[in-house]
Amino acid sequence: MEVLFLQSSVVKLRIDQLVQKVFLLVALLSASSIVFIVGFIFIRGIKPFVQPYQTEDGMLFTASLSVFLTSTTWVSNHYGALGILINTVYLVFIAAVISFVISVLTALFIVRIAPVFLKTILKSIVELLAAIPSIVFGLFGMGVICPLVRDLATVFGVQTMGGSSGLSTVLVLIMMMIPTITMICITAINAVKKTQIEASLALGATKAQTDFKIVLGGAKSGLFTGLILGVGRALGEATAVSMVCGNPMEGPVFDLFATTRTLTSTMMLGLHETSGVDYDIRFSVGVLLIGLIVVTNIGLQRIKRRMERR
Repeated sequence: MEVLFLQSSVVKLRIDQLVQKVFLLVALLSASSIVFIVGFIFIRGIKPFVQPYQTEDGMLFTASLSVFLTSTTWVSNHYGALGILINTVYLVFIAAVISFVISVLTALFIVRIAPVFLKTILKSIVELLAAIPSIVFGLFGMGVICPLVRDLATVFGVQTMGGSSGLSTVLVLIMMMIPTITMICITAINAVKKTQIEASLALGATKAQTDFKIVLGGAKSGLFTGLILGVGRALGEATAVSMVCGNPMEGPVFDLFATTRTLTSTMMLGLHETSGVDYDIRFSVGVLLIGLIVVTNIGLQRIKRRMERR
């Protein structure tokens, strides 16, 4: 019996070691794929600034890094991305603030207020919206949001390019961010301990006071996680944004009724090129976008840790 027990223990140990090695291999493959993708984009991204390209008139042209980082005009052989970067941050900030408030209140209603049958329906709707492809949001933006924005601008005496504008972009981003943030907020609110809620009610707090102070206060870390994921999706969205923003050649544009251009829409519009600086400079924009996402995530994570310490 002891021999069989020892043999069984050895087999279990070897299986456990094998499983750990498989997990390690999968983790290394995932990490190496990320490094490969970022490295490839970075190498292609610096190419326009170090390699000369032949223009249509036969002249040699090399993109200027200083122009790329400081100019606000994006035209052929003069690629200034500063205005596009500011546009991206500006639009995502507006969309993030609005969608976060709506998502938190929606999640609070689903978890704490809605009856059981309605709670199930609303959660299914939110999950369905989170799974809708971005092209569908883009088509909805072109067919519904842009005409509405055009008509709204007409009321204020403003002319728009068929409704393609910063406002249309913000509204599309809000629609795409809300399901993602709401799902995370629902999970965070459900994780709040029932004893804390019951203690608050027992001490005489109203249900509304308990929901906004105890429930949301206890779930603030998870709520902020939802915001981080929502911002990440908005920063990386290309298809839907390209369909409704208008893509002017200059920026930054702070007028929400005017056409605008983002980093992702700039990358999308240049992918039809087969070669040359107009194609390779899109990888430079990709490097800038990756840098923006990294800086944004680091900043939001620091804010989140400070909130958790309070």
